[in-house]
Amino acid sequence: MPYLTPREQGQGDAWTADAAAQGRRGSQRITHAGEVPAPAEVARPLGIRDGEPVVVRRRLILLDDEPNELTDTYYPIAIARGTPLAGTAKIRGGAVTLLAELGHVGALVREDVTAGLPDEDEQEALRLTGTDPVLRLTRLTLNRDDQPIQVDRMVMPAQRQQLRYEIRIG
Repeated sequence: MPYLTPREQGQGDAWTADAAAQGRRGSQRITHAGEVPAPAEVARPLGIRDGEPVVVRRRLILLDDEPNELTDTYYPIAIARGTPLAGTAKIRGGAVTLLAELGHVGALVREDVTAGLPDEDEQEALRLTGTDPVLRLTRLTLNRDDQPIQVDRMVMPAQRQQLRYEIRIG
């Protein structure tokens, strides 16, 4: 699970490496970073009240320079305030690596996936029509003490995606 584990020293982010392994070019643009009021669908899993401040990093994920995904990652203020997570600069090794360096390592992930139609902003950013379906994935990452360390909200054009889950039992 390269997107969920810290990268080794000198490794780039997981998305760039994953795309390169397929002979493609993966990149991302940070469109916003900083403190915002937590929307209800983020506040609940983080265990805070609606509207409490959180840090968000909003990204447009590109594959071969084409929009592939919108991802908003939300962090509790106690974890992200004053760190590079609250800024727009690229983070060496990615945010998961920085979180680990800050002492916040994910141990459990919960994902919910739904399908629907894009809103106007999503249509524009992902170059879709109003009838192109999208997948919406919400990922909650908890540490070993079952404390939330981040919530990701992703929107992906359904026809351009394949979701794979590998689950080890026992």
